[in-house]
Amino acid sequence: MPAASTILKNSAAVALGSVAAGVGYASLIERNAFVVREVTMPVLTPGSTPLRVLHLSDIHMRPQQRRKQAWLRELARWEPDLVVNTGDNLAHPKAVPAVVQTLGDLLSVPGVFVFGSNDYFGPRLKNPANYLTNPGHRVHGQPLPWQDLRAAFTERGWLDMTHTRREFEVAGLVIQAAGVDDPHLSRDRYETIAGPASPVANLTLGLTHSPEPRVLDRFAADGYQLVMAGHTHGGQLCLPFYGAIVTNCDLDRSRAKGASRWGARMQLHVSAGIGTSPFAPLRFCCRPEATLLTLVAAPTGGGHVGARAGLSHPSVSVR
Repeated sequence: MPAASTILKNSAAVALGSVAAGVGYASLIERNAFVVREVTMPVLTPGSTPLRVLHLSDIHMRPQQRRKQAWLRELARWEPDLVVNTGDNLAHPKAVPAVVQTLGDLLSVPGVFVFGSNDYFGPRLKNPANYLTNPGHRVHGQPLPWQDLRAAFTERGWLDMTHTRREFEVAGLVIQAAGVDDPHLSRDRYETIAGPASPVANLTLGLTHSPEPRVLDRFAADGYQLVMAGHTHGGQLCLPFYGAIVTNCDLDRSRAKGASRWGARMQLHVSAGIGTSPFAPLRFCCRPEATLLTLVAAPTGGGHVGARAGLSHPSVSVR
């Protein structure tokens, strides 16, 4: 029989090989395995016609990311009625042209947006253990040209929802939307948009980059039907049969991505995001995604999404 030391060395070699293979897969394959997820959510007022909403978040663009840019250019073919962008578009001070050019035709579609921390500040090398041991620790990188990105978006007709309430019409439906600045940076000032959601809108929509429970609770208390957020990257590094290890915010792991119910009536959709920080270019069991939400009328009396509601799951497909 082989000596115990030989067995240990062989086991260590196998373990190291498995780790190396996993890192290679996460950095070279899954990180670039972009996907569009389709979800149906019954949130509109009874009698409303369906609304197709494309949710984009956490693009984290750098100028030379050609594969990501090519994929983003193709998203317009899904023909959404509305685009919702929940921030973290940038990862480089010269990335604004790449974001604007690759979103291309989507900027001609009605759109709303809020910004995240990586629109304001560039990424920096961080200790990932801080997400577990010191989640309140913040390290900011160099300032990014978010004003230029905001100008480009608004010039094409997208609405900046930062600390703003607006009512507008899309595809024959009345939408009342409101948003806050990034809670991850403690920039949220919900009092600037506080008040009951419109009782006559077909959809009342809240936007936030980081889905912090304190903000979600305020939207729910004001009667919003749906809140959309990003920031979590779906956990980014997930474990099979376990899911996200961390969410990088106070949101529980089970809601790190996808649709769920928040409170008695409000629905929440958290995007797993499209990009990664250049200092952590890995995804595992968590493909980069955009989501096409088909919003349909809720049954009379209110219909809710997700297992936590005790009702049927949303309809989900991946392409």
